[in-house]
Amino acid sequence: MPCVFCAVVAGEAPALKIHEDDDYLAILDIRPFTRGHTLVIPKRHTVDLTDTPPETLAGMVSVGQRIARAARATELADATNIAINDGRAAFQTVFHIHLHVLPRRNGDKLSVAKGMLVRRDPDREATAQILRDAVARIDASQQD
Repeated sequence: MPCVFCAVVAGEAPALKIHEDDDYLAILDIRPFTRGHTLVIPKRHTVDLTDTPPETLAGMVSVGQRIARAARATELADATNIAINDGRAAFQTVFHIHLHVLPRRNGDKLSVAKGMLVRRDPDREATAQILRDAVARIDASQQD
C-alpha cells in the first residue's frame, strides 16, 4: 500500500504546510485533536522508532519544538503535548514515523493523559530488570 506521507512529501497529495526544509515537512493534521495539531514528518521514509535513526528523531523534535513555540506565541496554545504513536498497539495509523504537536489551551477538554496518575506497575523492579537486560542485549549485538 502506498504511503500517504510519502505522497505528501512528493507533492502528490494535498497538505497544509506549516514548515518545510530539506529533511522535514510539518503539516496540519487532517483529523486534529486540537486546533493547530501539526504533524512533523521526515522526508525520508521510515516506519517507526525501531528503524528510524536517532538523528532523524532529534530533528523531528527540534522542528516540533519550533512549532510548539510558535503556537504558544499565538492564541492557539498555552501548552503543548508532543507524541509519537509507535506501532499499531500505540494507535499508529500511518506507518511513516511522525511527531504529533498538539497545541493545548487552558480548560480544553482533550484528555490525552486521562488515568495516568492512578496507574501503577505492581513490580517496578522486575520491569526495570526486563528493560535493562533488553538494552544490554541490544548494545552487545551492535558491538559484534
